[in-house]
Amino acid sequence: MRIALTSLAFLMALPGFAAVKTTNGSGAIIRMLDRVTGQVADFEMQSGSTIEVAKIQVTLKECRYPQRRLNTDAFAHLLILDSRMDNPAFDGWMVASSPALSALEHPRYDVWVIKCLAPK
Repeated sequence: MRIALTSLAFLMALPGFAAVKTTNGSGAIIRMLDRVTGQVADFEMQSGSTIEVAKIQVTLKECRYPQRRLNTDAFAHLLILDSRMDNPAFDGWMVASSPALSALEHPRYDVWVIKCLAPK
């Protein structure tokens, strides 16, 4: 039920996001929280790169931001794998300004996008 409601909210928000003209960033800053230890870490990632923390792999496929407004929002396409799970823990777009809209559902870790990096 929770996933269905989240999906519905995401689909309802798509027309608003579709109207925003975006620019591709060269990468993104991703934040990870370990709920057990309380540790928070920020990772600067280039598009196409992967980081591994414990048994979690985070791949940044791409990051987009509203044209001429790099620090206002970020849309990151992430693939998140947990070596203990058969299916990806997350594969989709995360939005910096609305982290709950499309969130990772994992018992130990929270991952979200902070911002895109400027193109090189």
